[in-house]
Amino acid sequence: IGFGCPCCRGKSTRERSEATPPPPIPGVLCDGCTEAELSAPDMSVHTIPTKTSVTVLDASTAFAGLTDTEKAYAQALGEADTRRYVSYSAPPESVPIFCLLQLVFHATPAKGLVEAAKGKGLSQDEVDQAVMYCASFFGNLGNYKSFGDTKFVPELSAEKMYTFLTAGAADVAELEKLWEDCYQRMYSLMPRERQMGLGTTKGISTYFSSNCEEEDAASAGKFLESVKLSPYNTRLFKKVEGGKNVYTVLLASSVAGGGSGGTVGELCKDHEFEGSTFKVVRGDFAALMGRIVANLRRALPHCANAHQTGMIEKYIESFEQGSIAAHMDASRHWIKDIGPAVESYIGFIESYRDPSGARGEWEGFVACVNREVSKKFQVLVDNAEKLLKLMPWPTEYEKDNFIRPDFTSLDVLAFGSSGVPAGINIPNYDDIRETEGFKNVSLGNVLQASYGQKGAKPITFLKAEDQEMYKDLQGPAFEVQVGIHELLGHGSGKLFYARDAASLGDIVNPLTGEKVSGPYYAEGATWDTVFASMASAYEECRAECSGLYLCLEPFALAAFGHEASADGPPIDLTYINWLHMARAGLLGLEFLSPEIGKWRQAHMQGRYCILRVLLEAGGGLLELKRTTGENGQPDVQVVMDRAKIKTVGKKAIGNFLLELQIHKSFGDQAKGAAFFNKYSEVPADMLELRAIVMARKEPRKLLVQPNMSLAPDGAITLKTFDATPVGMIESFVARFPAKDDELMALYRQENSEHDFDPRRLGMQASVCLLQSQE
Repeated sequence: IGFGCPCCRGKSTRERSEATPPPPIPGVLCDGCTEAELSAPDMSVHTIPTKTSVTVLDASTAFAGLTDTEKAYAQALGEADTRRYVSYSAPPESVPIFCLLQLVFHATPAKGLVEAAKGKGLSQDEVDQAVMYCASFFGNLGNYKSFGDTKFVPELSAEKMYTFLTAGAADVAELEKLWEDCYQRMYSLMPRERQMGLGTTKGISTYFSSNCEEEDAASAGKFLESVKLSPYNTRLFKKVEGGKNVYTVLLASSVAGGGSGGTVGELCKDHEFEGSTFKVVRGDFAALMGRIVANLRRALPHCANAHQTGMIEKYIESFEQGSIAAHMDASRHWIKDIGPAVESYIGFIESYRDPSGARGEWEGFVACVNREVSKKFQVLVDNAEKLLKLMPWPTEYEKDNFIRPDFTSLDVLAFGSSGVPAGINIPNYDDIRETEGFKNVSLGNVLQASYGQKGAKPITFLKAEDQEMYKDLQGPAFEVQVGIHELLGHGSGKLFYARDAASLGDIVNPLTGEKVSGPYYAEGATWDTVFASMASAYEECRAECSGLYLCLEPFALAAFGHEASADGPPIDLTYINWLHMARAGLLGLEFLSPEIGKWRQAHMQGRYCILRVLLEAGGGLLELKRTTGENGQPDVQVVMDRAKIKTVGKKAIGNFLLELQIHKSFGDQAKGAAFFNKYSEVPADMLELRAIVMARKEPRKLLVQPNMSLAPDGAITLKTFDATPVGMIESFVARFPAKDDELMALYRQENSEHDFDPRRLGMQASVCLLQSQE
C-alpha cells in the first residue's frame, strides 16, 4: 500500500501483497531526508501511548432530575452543539479519517473488530495501538491534540493499521476510497505538519489556505476592521492573480450569496483594500451550519422563558446569515437567562487555535445546573466587589460598575469542541462584558473526572513529603482556582477607549507615576484584535495570577467552605494551589516547539510565565531542584517554601499582575508584548529542564461523553459509556452516522486549499522515494 517518509511524503509504488515487507515504523526517515539532515520527529510527542487514561463524564443523576420538556430542550441543543463532527480548525485529513472510522465501527462494533483483527494476525499490542489511535482521534475531534496542537499518528505501521480497519464487515470499496483519501496524511509528519501554526515554516492551519503567511492574516485583520466585520466566524484563502493578492474571506453560514437591509450580506462582494482584493463570501460549511440551525429550531418549542426563545432565534439568525452581530444579541439574551435548569452556549467562541488569535473555534455545550454546588459560587459572586478592591491596581482601572454575573456549577451533557475545559467565562465580546455583563460556569463533572480520583502513582516533579497532600487537595484547590480565575480573573479590569480620551487625563499610570496619554483602543478594536496572537496566552496568564493572588484572601476561600486566617500562614489548600501552579509552569515546557520558537498552548505558556516570575522573586520562595530519579535518570523537584507565599510570593505576583493589567487597559500592545515575551523566553537552563519534562511526561486523559438520544416515541435517554478506548469509540458510533456524503463533499471542495506539501509550495525540500526494506 506504500508509505510516505514522514518528512517529505515520498511514496513507494509497492503493491499490497502478503509478501510485501512491512513499511518502516512512523518517524523513520528515508535515505534522502536523512542525508539532507532534516530532523526526525520526536515520536513521544506525535503518538498517543496505549497507557493513556480514559475517564467518563457522568451526568446521569443530573439528567434524571430534568423534566421531559427540559430533556427535549437539552437533546436538541446537544445535537446542534455537535453537528460539526470534527473541529472547525482541524486539518483537512480529519474529515476522511472521521468518515473512515465511522464506516468501520458502524459495520463491526469495536470489541468485535478487535477480535477479528487478532484473527488476521495482529498482536494484542498492535490492536491496542490501533484502538487508542481511533479513540484519541475521536477524543480530540481530529488528529491534532486539542491541548498543545501537535499532530499524532498511529503507533503501528500503515500496513498493520490497514489490516485492523479491514478486519471487519465494512464495505471494501467505500473503505478503500476513504483510506486512499487519508492514509498518507494520517501518517505524514513533515516539519510543517507537526504542529498547528501559520506560515510555511511555522505549521498548518485550516483557518487559512496553505500559502498564507502572518502578513496575510495582518492584512485581512485591517480589512475586516475597516468594514466592521468580525473575524470570529471567518477563514481566509489566498490566490495571486497577475502579481496581486486576491483574498477570499469565508463566512460560516447556512445561506450563500449577498443580502440587503443592513445585514452582513451587503458586505458579500469584492472590496479593494490597500492594493489587494478581498472577496467576502457566505456559505462556508453551509451544509453543517444548516444542520445546526435545524436542531436549534427543534429546541424552540421547549424553551423555558422569553430569553431562551430570543437567544435561540438569534443563534438561528447568526448561523443562517453569518452574522456575529446576531450572535452578540443572542449572548445578550443568554446573560439575562439567570439560573436555568439547562444551560447552553454555542458559536465560534475561543480563539486559542487561530495562530493569529482572532478566529473562533466552534464550541457548543449543553449541561445541567447543579444547584447545590452552585451555591458556593454565588457566595463568591456576593463577595466579588469586595475582592476586586484587593486587586493590585487602582480603582480607576476597574470597571465602573460590577455587573453581578450568574455563576453556576454544571454537569456537561454534551460538549462539541476539540477539548473540554474546566471552567468558562463568556461571552468574549468586550463591549458586552464591559457594560452588560457575562456569565461564569464551572464544569463540575469535568473537574470530578480530571481530579476526583486519587491515584497510587507518585505525582511527577514533587518531593515525597508533598505527595499525599497534593493528591488529597489538588481537586479542591483547582476548584478554587477555576472559580476565581473565571469570575475575578477574566471578569476584572477595564479597557480604555480613544473615544473617552478627554475624560482620562487625570488618571495616573501606576507603572510610571505620570498621567496617562494612551495608547487606547480605537473604535471597533477589541482585546483580541489588538493583542492578536498573544492575546489568549496573555489573558490566561492574567486570570491565573488573579487566582493565585486572591486565594490568599480568607473570604474568597470561605466561599468554597475553607477556613483561613488573615494573619496566619497559608492553609494547606492555598499552598497546594501555588505548588500546583509552579508545577504546571514546569510541565508547560512540553508545549514549546523549540525548533520554531513557538508556544503551542495558551494556558501552559501563561503558567510557564508565572513559574519564571516566582523563580525571579528569589528570597527562597521557589527552587527547581535537580535530582536523580529512581530509574537513575535526571529528575527535578518543585520545592516551594510555603512560609514565603504571603510575603515574597504575593508581592511578586501582585507586581506582575499589575503590569499585565495596565498594558491591557491601555491596549498597549508594544509594551505588553515586550513584557510578556520576556517571561515567555526559554533560556538554556530551562531547555535542559525541558528535556527532563519530555522524558517523564504523561499523556493527557481522554474524556468520554454521554450521549442523549431521541427514540421514535419521543422518549429521551442518556447513555453513559465505559471508561475505555472502546467506550470512546462506541460513544461516537452512537452519536454520528456511518456515512456522510455532504461532509465528504465539503472536504473535496476545498482540499486543494490545504496542500501542505512543501514540494508543491515551491519550498526547498528533498524529494525521495521510500527505499526498499529488503
